[in-house]
Amino acid sequence: MLAIAFPGMGQVYNRKYWKLPFVYAGFGALIYSISFNTKQYNEMMQAYQDFTDNIPETDSYIPLVKFAEPPEYDPVLYPDTYDPANASWVKDNLLEAVDYYKRYRDLSYIGIAAWYLITVLDANVDASLSNFDVTDKLNVDVSPMQLPVPGVVGTGINIRLTYTF
Repeated sequence: MLAIAFPGMGQVYNRKYWKLPFVYAGFGALIYSISFNTKQYNEMMQAYQDFTDNIPETDSYIPLVKFAEPPEYDPVLYPDTYDPANASWVKDNLLEAVDYYKRYRDLSYIGIAAWYLITVLDANVDASLSNFDVTDKLNVDVSPMQLPVPGVVGTGINIRLTYTF
């Protein structure tokens, strides 16, 4: 129940302190992923909106489009020299970038929920198995055993598995 209330407390309660860095490293990595993808998504969305409007002052897309010069693709700033095919290509690439970062931002949110459930499940399984009896009474013995094979002169070799409770 502690793992549900506060992530990592189930591992502390079970005295599995070595798992605590893994719990928080997983959450830290996923939070960083959400932050990075959200920042990039917002930047690409703003660049797409600036590219598709007709306002010359909104040019946040220019530093993001590094594969071509603005006179080749910008119909607002350079109406005489732009190529419509290049403008369409820039627009499509900006939309693909928006979709890419949105998808991985959303997957990171799902990852946080999944990691939370994994840590809770780990703490509960560990707590339920802490009283499991692992003594010498539970024994598995693998030893060779000779069995006679009917119709064959000599004996065969088999393996015997013996377990006791």
